[in-house]
Amino acid sequence: MFRKRLVTAGKFLVILVWAALFVALLQRDYFVKRLDLHENEVLEKAGQESYAGVFFKGERIGYVKNVLRRADDGLIRLSQDAVLNLFVLQKNYPVQLQAEAWLSTDFLLRDFTFSMSSPFYTMKASGKVTGKRVDFTLVTGKEKINDSVTLNSPPFLSLNQRGYLLRQGLHSGDKIRIAYFDPFTLSGKDTVIEYKGLLKTLIKDRIYLLHHFEENFSGIRINSWLDDSGKVIKEESPAGFVFLSEPEFQAKDITRKGQDILQSVAVPFSGDLSHLDQREEIFFRLELPEAAGFDLDGGRQQWQDGILTIRREKMPVDDAMICQGMQDELAATPYIQSDHANIKAQAGKITAQIASPIGRVKAIAHWVYENLEKRPVIGIPDAVATLERGMGDCNEHAVLFAALVRSAGIPARIASGVTFHAGAFYYHAWNEVCVGNEWLSFDTTTGQLPADLSHIRFVIGETKEQVKIGALLGNLQILPVK
Repeated sequence: MFRKRLVTAGKFLVILVWAALFVALLQRDYFVKRLDLHENEVLEKAGQESYAGVFFKGERIGYVKNVLRRADDGLIRLSQDAVLNLFVLQKNYPVQLQAEAWLSTDFLLRDFTFSMSSPFYTMKASGKVTGKRVDFTLVTGKEKINDSVTLNSPPFLSLNQRGYLLRQGLHSGDKIRIAYFDPFTLSGKDTVIEYKGLLKTLIKDRIYLLHHFEENFSGIRINSWLDDSGKVIKEESPAGFVFLSEPEFQAKDITRKGQDILQSVAVPFSGDLSHLDQREEIFFRLELPEAAGFDLDGGRQQWQDGILTIRREKMPVDDAMICQGMQDELAATPYIQSDHANIKAQAGKITAQIASPIGRVKAIAHWVYENLEKRPVIGIPDAVATLERGMGDCNEHAVLFAALVRSAGIPARIASGVTFHAGAFYYHAWNEVCVGNEWLSFDTTTGQLPADLSHIRFVIGETKEQVKIGALLGNLQILPVK
């Protein structure tokens, strides 16, 4: 499961998507065979230990260890350890992940514990499955977050042994639908896997005859190659991540400095974006992956015939009213805890002497920009932990700003996409607030009020929606319009 979560790695926004991947497949494939999870035959051999090396752009940056043990009562215990050395903004960020899960005899998930540690961040989680529902508790710092996920069928874990896929009698082009749950991301997905056939595959200068499978959800494609026993020999995700089955001594031989993840997933741009502050509108030609499903229209953006137009926003007058009927954008969520006592107290302190809505928004934006230390935090952001920690990247800025503004009674949401810096577009997150019957873009990471014209929004929402960004990695082109 750690393998799949690296599909979207890359900081700022991109590592958030990796760390909090949550998606349910859009039900567009109607003629797929549903996998029978309750088959009687034993799916895996007990007592198995295996390793996979993790590569990024051809350099080894980590490994995953899997251990399966069958108990006397037939239940199966899975232990996973992952070590990653991510190179972000010219610095090494070591990440350690540990998971334990109890599985039924047919590998359905029953309960789990999970922990993650990285510089400036620790997280522990535990959960239990009841039918199709997974109830879990997440602890970051001093706070507990309780949440649940309901899937379309009882979940089981994606392991490095997938003999169950080969036992379905599939032919090239056949598809199956399957539900997964991942204790790392505390999320689930109902996804479609297509069998591509038995193909010759080149791995480390050797040719293997392997079964090729392709998983597709929200436009993101993950390819895996299995031997005749069902063991995953290779898995490949967008943005340059590859996982190879290896002996322990090779898998643990990690490089201390690989390619910078942030720069490796940036989108080059050849146009002139100087003097953005003097322009009223800008035009981009976008080339997107097929079936990505992005809604680029709305607010300051207009999308037509492959051309995106972005118009400069005007700040409303001081007496502009708060937008009405925006209950979802005012509500507290498990990660935007606008109703938490600490968030309410901080919002009240910032806005105590300010009457106008736009004045309160500006004050909160200025406070977040000035008081959060700009530093990558590899983990799942939430507003309360961010306020306590006092540091973060664009993800932490966005959740904290949204929580404070909502606590002040003003609709706010998170926007995700790309923004321009030093010759390329980088993945990024910022906010939108609704005042004067208009949504306005605010970037508290850079202190731009409103955000400049290079902010291209692809999705609106929290991590459930942000997963779609993964479909863009390596597939997005942004061209100037002459």
